[in-house]
Order: sequence, then C-alpha cells, then structure tokens
Amino acid sequence: MALEHANDENFADMVAGGVTLVDFWASWCGPCQMFGPIFEAVSNQFPDVRFVKFEIDESNRRTPAKYGIRSIPSILAFKDGELIEARTGLMDAETFAAWVQELKG
Repeated sequence: MALEHANDENFADMVAGGVTLVDFWASWCGPCQMFGPIFEAVSNQFPDVRFVKFEIDESNRRTPAKYGIRSIPSILAFKDGELIEARTGLMDAETFAAWVQELKG
C-alpha cells in the first residue's frame, strides 16, 4: 500500500479503521530524513496495514499537541482509531518490521 499523508483535518479519518502507523516528522529533521525510506520500505511488506506520514509544520499543530509529540521522528500505532503504542527515534528496518508484525498480532 502506498504511503498516505495526513494533516489536522483528516487525521481522525486516517486512523479510524484497522492498524495504522503514523510517522510524525519534519523536513528539517535529519533522523526523520533517514527514517523516511525505512518507513516506506516496511510499508511495502505489510499491505494490510495503513502507513501514514504526518509532517509537523505551522499548519499542523493540533494533532501533535493532542498526542504530546515532543521529539521526532515519533511513530504512533493506532488500532481502530485508538492509540495503542508509540515509539520515538530512529529505528532500523528490521526493528521496525518486527514491531509492525507484533502490532498486527
């Protein structure tokens, strides 16, 4: 499944059904730039999981504030709209893929 992009307006709809992983990132963040290709590569391994990018910028402040995002990259895992787990910082592909598999149950 292709990566999707969320903002404050469509966030709730994006995480509403199934397992969804959201990468909170910014274009000026070095570790975010390193994690982006990993997030995309792992998304190709799990077509039944939704992978969403959320760029933190001036126009998208409500959602990061709601979830207490203070450090990026932050990856939040949702199941049917409910936050079930969060991890912060750069992960390698193997670690990230193992976490996704664990979240799927």
